[in-house]
Amino acid sequence: MSWLKRLFGLEKPENAQVNPTPQISQATTTATEKIPPERLGLNGEYDQSGLAKRVTLAFDEDPQLDDINTLWVAQTGSTVVLKGKVPSQNILNKMISVANSVNGATSVDTSQVTIG
Repeated sequence: MSWLKRLFGLEKPENAQVNPTPQISQATTTATEKIPPERLGLNGEYDQSGLAKRVTLAFDEDPQLDDINTLWVAQTGSTVVLKGKVPSQNILNKMISVANSVNGATSVDTSQVTIG
């Protein structure tokens, strides 16, 4: 099962991107005026959980990161929050690196992650 499917009940949407271009609506001059990077969805739309969904998509797209069904991804503003258990420090380090590479992520909180 993919990260997106397990955590959000979503199949990977067509044209989904880890770092999409914001959609420009008629009500705005530029999309970036309306959609903060941490609220940018998989296809450039506004999404309250956009950063968390894009991080899970990035995990799905990384062949080294199998879906670890004991770990969850959330967000608090622009902070990616990882919760649960991972098998090793190396995997956690890789996840932190991938999460930090997603546009809008300013930090990764691993205080709720255990290794083992």
